[in-house]
Amino acid sequence: MATNQAPTLDALQSLLATVQRNERSLKRFQDIELALMGAPDFGQFLEVVLNRLRHDFDLSGVRLMLAEVDDTLRDLIDTAEGIRALDDGLCIAQDPGTFAAVCGDGQLWIGAPRERHAALFGPRAPASAVVMPLARNGRYIGVIALGSRDARRFAPDMATDFLERFGAVVAVCLENMWNRERLKRIGLTDPLTGLSNRRYFDQRLREEVVRGARYGAPLACLLIDIDHFKRVNDSHGHATGDRALRAASVCMRAQLRVTDTLARYGGEEFAALLVQTEQNWAGTVAERVRRAVARLEVPDDDGILVPLTISIGLASVDPRDIADPESLPMRLLSAADAALYAAKRSGRDRVVVAPTASLR
Repeated sequence: MATNQAPTLDALQSLLATVQRNERSLKRFQDIELALMGAPDFGQFLEVVLNRLRHDFDLSGVRLMLAEVDDTLRDLIDTAEGIRALDDGLCIAQDPGTFAAVCGDGQLWIGAPRERHAALFGPRAPASAVVMPLARNGRYIGVIALGSRDARRFAPDMATDFLERFGAVVAVCLENMWNRERLKRIGLTDPLTGLSNRRYFDQRLREEVVRGARYGAPLACLLIDIDHFKRVNDSHGHATGDRALRAASVCMRAQLRVTDTLARYGGEEFAALLVQTEQNWAGTVAERVRRAVARLEVPDDDGILVPLTISIGLASVDPRDIADPESLPMRLLSAADAALYAAKRSGRDRVVVAPTASLR
C-alpha cells in the first residue's frame, strides 16, 4: 500500500512546489508592476524594466526596443539619469521594416530567438527568450524581450497569461510616461516657437540662483526684444510676424550652448539664461546673438524680404556676492530690463550691459 502511495505523494509535492514557484514569480511580477506604475521619471522607469527585472528573475538580459521617437521621447532619453549605465538595454528601431520584422504578427513569441529578432538582441542572442510587442490603442509602440541562458527557461509550451499581462502593464506605463512629458511640455513650452515659456524660464532662473549661491556658478540674464516688431505685423501681416518670431528663435538658439536656456518671454520679447559664465564672455555671446539676427531676412507672403534687428539688455552676477539671494532673480530681471530699455532708447540694434552696482 505504501509503495502505491509514494508516487502520488511525490506528484503532490512536485505540484505544490510548482504552485509555490509560480506564486513567487507572480508576486515578483506584481512588485515590478507597482514599481513601474510609481516610477517618477523615465530614468527610473528604465531602471526597473532593464535592471531590476533582470536581477529579480535572474535573466541574461532585458531589451526594450521603441518603434519610433519624437522630440518629447528623445528629450526623455537624453535626460534620463543613469541611462548610459543600463547595459545598452534600450534601442530604437532603425526603420519601420526593422520594427515590423521584430514585432512579427504582434503576438507574444516564446522560445529560441529567430533571425528576425537579430535587430533586437544584436550579436548576444540568448538561448531562449520572450518577445512581447507593446500595443496601445491599436498601434505598436515598442517591444520588450526577456532573455535567458537556459534554453529550457522559456519554452513554447509554457503558460503566458502573466507574461501577456506584464507586457500590457509595460505598454501602459510607457505611454503614460510619454504623455505626462507631453503635458509638461505643453505647460512649459511656447507653441509658436517651440522654445521654453516664461513660466519655465522663471523656474530655471530661481534654480540656477540657488545653485550658483551654493557652488559658486556665475550667471547672466539677457532680455531680448525684436525692434519695431509692431511695424512688421502692420506692414507685412501677422503671418509674417509669426514667421519672423520663429526664424529669430531658431537663430538665437543656435548661438547658445546646450546648457543655456532660451525662452519666449512674451510677445516679441525673449529671455536667455547663461550659466557658469563671466560678464565679459556673456557680452560676447549677446553681441554674437545680435549680429546673427541682423543677418536674417524673413520673406513676407509676397516674397519681400523683411530685415530684423534686436535690442539686448544684459545683467550678470555671481550669486555668492549677493547678500540676499532670494530676491536676486527679480533683481537680475529688473537690471536686464532696465538695460534693454536703455538699448532701445539709445537707438536699438545694440547690447547694453547693466552696471554691476544695480544688483547689489
